[in-house]
Order: sequence, then structure tokens, then C-alpha cells
Amino acid sequence: MSTAHPARNPAAPRMALILIAVTVFALPWVLTMGGSSWLRVMNLALLYVMLSLGLNVVIGFAGLLDLGYIAFYALGAYLYGLAASPHLTDQFPTLAALFPQGLHISIFWMIPIGALLAGALGALLGAPTLKLRGDYLAIVTLGFGEIIRIFMNNLNAPVNITNGPQGINMIDPVSIGSVRFAGKGLDLGFITLPPTVLYYYLFAALTVLIIIISMRLQDSRLGRAWMAIREDEIAAKAMGINTRNVKLLAFSLGASFGGVAGCLFAASQGFVSPESFGLMESLVILSMIVLGGMGHIPGVILGALLLSAFPEVLRVAAIPVQELLFGKVLMDAEIIRSLVYGLAMVLIMRLRPEGLWPAPRHGDAA
Repeated sequence: MSTAHPARNPAAPRMALILIAVTVFALPWVLTMGGSSWLRVMNLALLYVMLSLGLNVVIGFAGLLDLGYIAFYALGAYLYGLAASPHLTDQFPTLAALFPQGLHISIFWMIPIGALLAGALGALLGAPTLKLRGDYLAIVTLGFGEIIRIFMNNLNAPVNITNGPQGINMIDPVSIGSVRFAGKGLDLGFITLPPTVLYYYLFAALTVLIIIISMRLQDSRLGRAWMAIREDEIAAKAMGINTRNVKLLAFSLGASFGGVAGCLFAASQGFVSPESFGLMESLVILSMIVLGGMGHIPGVILGALLLSAFPEVLRVAAIPVQELLFGKVLMDAEIIRSLVYGLAMVLIMRLRPEGLWPAPRHGDAA
């Protein structure tokens, strides 16, 4: 006996998309009411969304535990830093003679280049780890991430390429024609868009593009092959899936998202140094995926937004709340932020081990 299902309203998804688009467009103006610092937090959160979606390809889709993902973020950041700052021309007179005004390569050239090079580095990482699983794979990828950070930290001798611990500064901001995402921003006559707002719209556009790519990958034949490997690699291989190539593609495509985010990070900060790409950053991105719901794109986005914004909210609210409750400050805001952050993670993982927004099971409504 067949069960009748209620008819779905075809206009509902369209209305939801319109509502999301309006929210994304209006969000920077709402956040700037509380100061530009909140918009900067949101811009950083969008970078974490890109990174989380990239790592989700490796861990969530293919089931490959990668603790060195931050290396691809560092590669994109340093790549744009070298291509859009006077560092290389200052260190190499021959290069300065060829480019007397400096390199100053546009970020819109460097984003695809960064994605390609990060993807190649991802495949290079994946090649020697194809037969490793679980903890062994995690240890190897962890070591890879640390090697890249140490490499950036020490590549200032005998030839100074990365400027070592001092990092690279004077990196060009994003520019589109005569519009530079710096200074007063873009004057439209009736309104002025400050640089933080311009960066927000750029980050939001690229985040939407990465979300679309992730959704297309998830529903593709390649995405289903990743999930088959995640569930049972032996069975997937028996069904004719070339597990070697599919794993390499997971490492490569996931890494390319990190390269894009790294280029954007360097452009928005104007400075990069090895301190920004430590092991803790990889663990934070992994926590975002686990918190939101591993393998579920909306859940990953939710986890990235929460874990990037929640600590900043705690940092601001810790002292006023103590003064309201106790009349004085008992603990430093940073200590309370760390305690509440850790306690919240423990409780959520204890009560919601599949994440706040886990992927729907087969047969459930999406």
C-alpha cells in the first residue's frame, strides 16, 4: 500500500534563497552598527568557512584524517605575499631590474595559481600516504603541516625568500581597476563602502562559489566514490573504484580551497608570518567540521561560523558579565573564554556526537 506524501511547495526553496541573499547583502551594515571590529570577525569567519569546506572534502567526504591542512593555507598566503609585495625585488637585484616597480601581481591571477599549486601540494602529500589509515595518516599529515611551517620560518638563509619569523609585510590589498580595498574605500556618491565591507562582499562571493563547488562534488560520481571509500575502502575497491586516484583527488581538491583562502588572508591582512599557520589552526578547523556535522555542508558552515565568532563574543562579554554578577572582575577575559570554549565543546560532543547539524541518514528528509 503506497503512502501519500504531502506536496512540496516549489516556491519555498526560492524564497529561502532570496532570504539568504538579502541577509548576506545586509549583514555588513548590521554588523558595522556595533563597530568595524565585528565585520572583521565576520570576514575571518568566511575564511574559516572556505577552509572548513576544503578540509570537509578530505575528512567528511573521503574519510581521510588530515591534521596538516593549514599548510595549504600557508602556501596560498605566502604565494600572494611574495607576488604582491616588494620583498622579492628587494632581495634579488636581477628581479628588480626586470620589474623596477615591483611585481604587484593581481590577486585575481594569484587565486587560480594558488589553488593549482596548493592542489599539486595536496596530491604530493597524498601520494606517500595512500596506504595509511586512521592514526597513522593523522601523524604523517600532522608532520607535513609542521614541516611547512618550519620551512617558512627558516627560509631566510642562505637566501632570504620568506623573511623567516619576521614575515612578509607591505602586501598589496585587493584592487579592481582603480578601486583599492584600502584607505577610505569606494565612494559611490550616495554612500561610501569601507575596505572591510568590500572585503566582506569579495569573501562572501568566493565562499558562495566554494559552497556550490562542494555541493556539486558531493552529488557527483566522484563524490559518491569518496563516500564509498569512507564507508568501506575494501568494498569500494572491489566494486571497481580506483581508490588511489580518488584519494589523490580528495587531497588535491580540498587543498585548493585552502590555497584560495590563503591568498585572501594575505591580501586582507597585508602581512603574513609563520605564527598564523601553527598546528592549533589545523585543530580548530577540524573542530569546526566535527562540531557542525562531518560530511554535511550546511553543518560545516554552521560549525565554522560558530567557532570563529563565539570566542570573540566571549572575549567581549566576559568582563561586563562579571561586573554585573559579582561587582568586580574575578578572572581574566582570555581565561574565561578558553574555559567556556572548552566546556562548550565537551558538552556538545557529549550530547551531540554527530554534530549540531549532522548529515541526514538514508530515508530521512534532507
